[in-house]
Amino acid sequence: MIRVLIADDSAFMRKVLSDMFNGQSDFQVVGTAVNGKDTIDKVKKLKPDVLTLDVNMPVMDGLEALAVIMEDCPLPVIMVSSMTQHGTDATVRALALGAVDFVSKAGGPISKIDSIQDEILEKCREAAQAHVSKGRANSADTKPLIYTPKTKGSESAVQKFIESRRRTGLTLGQKPTFTSSIMATKVTAPLAPTGKKLVVIGTSTGGPQALQAVITRLPGNLPCGVVVVQHMPAGFTKSLADRLNSISEIAVKEAENDEIIKDGQVYIAPGNFHLRIAPMANNRKIVLSQEPPVGNHRPAVNVMYDSAAQFGKDLVAVIMTGMGSDGCEGMKKIKACGGYSIAQDEQSCVVYGMPKSVVDAGLADEIQPLIKIAEAIVEAVRR
Repeated sequence: MIRVLIADDSAFMRKVLSDMFNGQSDFQVVGTAVNGKDTIDKVKKLKPDVLTLDVNMPVMDGLEALAVIMEDCPLPVIMVSSMTQHGTDATVRALALGAVDFVSKAGGPISKIDSIQDEILEKCREAAQAHVSKGRANSADTKPLIYTPKTKGSESAVQKFIESRRRTGLTLGQKPTFTSSIMATKVTAPLAPTGKKLVVIGTSTGGPQALQAVITRLPGNLPCGVVVVQHMPAGFTKSLADRLNSISEIAVKEAENDEIIKDGQVYIAPGNFHLRIAPMANNRKIVLSQEPPVGNHRPAVNVMYDSAAQFGKDLVAVIMTGMGSDGCEGMKKIKACGGYSIAQDEQSCVVYGMPKSVVDAGLADEIQPLIKIAEAIVEAVRR
């Protein structure tokens, strides 16, 4: 039984949400709260499994309450927000503070709950399985790394061993006799340009917080571009990009169609658009489309990975926290073409789904905690 606490200043929303949850065999509403202070008190008293939290509330708003809750008594939180610009910005800040996911009210403060009922129930069921811990939002040192090119002859014996394993498509724990379905995957010759790295990152549930921990540590002089697919609907990815840009040394923006990928720049796929990467003369460009969702996702990590695999050994692919297995099939193609892969470890993931699928398939060259991923990316780019 999933025990839910509902926090909303609207009596109507508290009633319809309570009826919705109590109508399910696997949910039990243990209480309701009318403002942020009331929410904190009832979280501590009732110890629910999941909290649904409205952004705009009196006395203390949802963001203020969330910051206290995640520090004092962390638990899985689903934000309930409006689709206004203020609502999207506040939601992105909430995700950075540690909220697991969010649901947008369909019609403003007084919503038709039946239009988002399935989404709320699904996300609350997923949230109940999430790994949430105290201080996760501040678990990484946000001081940017400094990129220093590798000098000739500086490669250590360990680095040489890792590189030799990478060239054979084997991870450190695998034996040369290892065979898997990936070995049977058709390998296509990498396309130009060569010699310049490209970093691609895929993530979903828990991703905004993980991206903050990683991107804020990437150096502004990183000698390549970084392309990100974060499962997020239209209207929210620009707020995410703008927030990350404001707190990072490296530049961050929402990706645009036909945009040339520049060094020292992070591009986040816009919600409701697939993102592909295409070669262009001596550079690469972003191609956006609204083709049908893949695995119920648009953007989909598999779509981005599949397009990026052609860049072979110049590619560094990162898979981070998220529900499901989006990215695994694309990572198979990346490894078959000689790309390098980094997976987030289980302990630091909010949901160990997407990285797990990659790790279990034997496709991860490195498995790193969140606080080490930026460093791993920089080192992989230096190789």
